[in-house]
Amino acid sequence: MKILNRCTLEFTSIPENVAFARVAVAAFASQLDYTLPELEEIKVAVSEAVGNAIIHGYRNRPDKIVRVNVTIYKEGLEIQVVDSGIGIADIDLAMQPAYSTDPERMGLGFVFMQSFSDRLQVDSSPGKGTTVTMFKQMGLRKARARAN
Repeated sequence: MKILNRCTLEFTSIPENVAFARVAVAAFASQLDYTLPELEEIKVAVSEAVGNAIIHGYRNRPDKIVRVNVTIYKEGLEIQVVDSGIGIADIDLAMQPAYSTDPERMGLGFVFMQSFSDRLQVDSSPGKGTTVTMFKQMGLRKARARAN
């Protein structure tokens, strides 16, 4: 796939930056003419991924860095959320609905990410961090129109 545009955001691991990330990624994604409901789905998926990095990856330590890489292709949008936190020992277990390492959380973050993206990949190593990669396709008609 040919890259049309890309951006990288880096910010500290504080809860206030979840809202920043969701709005910034949605603004960047709007170059692809997504519908408002599609942009809302992107915002929710980004919120969940960034929130997971802060809450689970960094255990709410505010002195860490979360990186969000966003790449626009004519076919759609790729979003990567990267942390260098504690990592995930069992990705399959972590992706189960209602599973959470924090009893105060509902454990639906990965469920939302899967529901609101066309592809979801989670790469993680304990002690080294986690990379969540989501891809949101353009509607077929829109992608064909962009290609012409």
